[in-house]
Amino acid sequence: MLDRSYVVPCGKRGSVLGQAEVRALTELVQGDAPLSMGTWRDRFERAFAELVGSRHALTATSGTVSLELAIQLLDLRPGDEVIATPQTYQATVMPLLDREVTVRFCDVDPMTLNISPAAVEALITPRTRALLLVHYGGCPAEMDEITALARRHGVLVVEDCAHALGAEYRGRRPGSLADIACFSFQNAKNITTLGEGGMVTFDRDDWAVRLERLRGNDVDARIVPQERIDPDEPLVLPWMKYSAAVYSDRVTRIRRAGTNATMSEAAAAVGLAQLGNLDALQGVRRSIAGRLDEVLRRYAFVRPQQAPAHSRHAHHLYTCFVEGRGLRDQLLLALDRRGVEIQLRYFPLHLTPEWRYRGHSRGECPVAESMWFDQHLNLPCHPGLRPSQVDYLVEALDESLAEVQATAEGAARPAALAAG
Repeated sequence: MLDRSYVVPCGKRGSVLGQAEVRALTELVQGDAPLSMGTWRDRFERAFAELVGSRHALTATSGTVSLELAIQLLDLRPGDEVIATPQTYQATVMPLLDREVTVRFCDVDPMTLNISPAAVEALITPRTRALLLVHYGGCPAEMDEITALARRHGVLVVEDCAHALGAEYRGRRPGSLADIACFSFQNAKNITTLGEGGMVTFDRDDWAVRLERLRGNDVDARIVPQERIDPDEPLVLPWMKYSAAVYSDRVTRIRRAGTNATMSEAAAAVGLAQLGNLDALQGVRRSIAGRLDEVLRRYAFVRPQQAPAHSRHAHHLYTCFVEGRGLRDQLLLALDRRGVEIQLRYFPLHLTPEWRYRGHSRGECPVAESMWFDQHLNLPCHPGLRPSQVDYLVEALDESLAEVQATAEGAARPAALAAG
């Protein structure tokens, strides 16, 4: 890939760090509090749970690890089936490659790129155990329809909210719309925890106990307290981990070994500060998206991804659709010549090498394939853009669309004359 600088980049960061983050880090570094498993993590988790409306919120070291932990809680067994969206980053479904389960990729709605409830219903079988969806670009999926389907068939729903912090669905926030949800605070996301970080949210108390063990270098096991304590057990102090009560526990089933997925105090401190600035950061994204929408409305051959009236878009990505691959590619090149960086997110997962190896192929999700190969375009939209860059982006988009339209009209005239 050529290394070049753009007038309007897609963004090395999806958020902006300021004095609030500096103050939090200064307080942490200059104090004597622990740098791991301290009060900052607890405060961040409580604030996050309150924001999204979930009973529990537990941090992890990344969004990918959050998804791995969430999928462990599903207790999938060989032969189970999982329905998943193809229109997402690979981390959403990567943990399923390690399991002897059948993944059934579900086609998407052409207006939103979220999974289609009608397509979901067609894929459910008696073996279906779980459904993995993403709120693509920050546009909430149709959760009421999806969860109603899932409840009827006893299917657990996992919402990947990596794009959706700041969105709303019928007055509720992603993170509280399904059985379990996962967030990413990676560098490009709507808030960041120093480049990497994640969160898992849910309401079930038993999952909270299990997830605490999984992320804390412990074993996820079924534990039964012993009624009698061995009189010869070693002397331990009550506050030690292996105190009398724990020392006498008996494991009756081991589900899975845990790992160290502890978010550092520095990351949590920055996350808490970022959370306090979320509304302002989202305001910038919505302002940019609004200006881009105004430009697109002038041209009949292009349209933006739009959230339904009952939802509020988080604009992690600004996605638009151009009528036909020829026009889309012309627009992409016209913007690139003007110094606007373009990315296409994401290549349909069922067509990646690892999932083709597992038996998936072209034609499985025709809408997702058609949208990505022929229409899909992502424009820069993030708080790191300076006002002058936003002005330039708006002008460059208008000029590029006008150029493409003029070229298309010029090519149409000879064809019309020949036909006449």
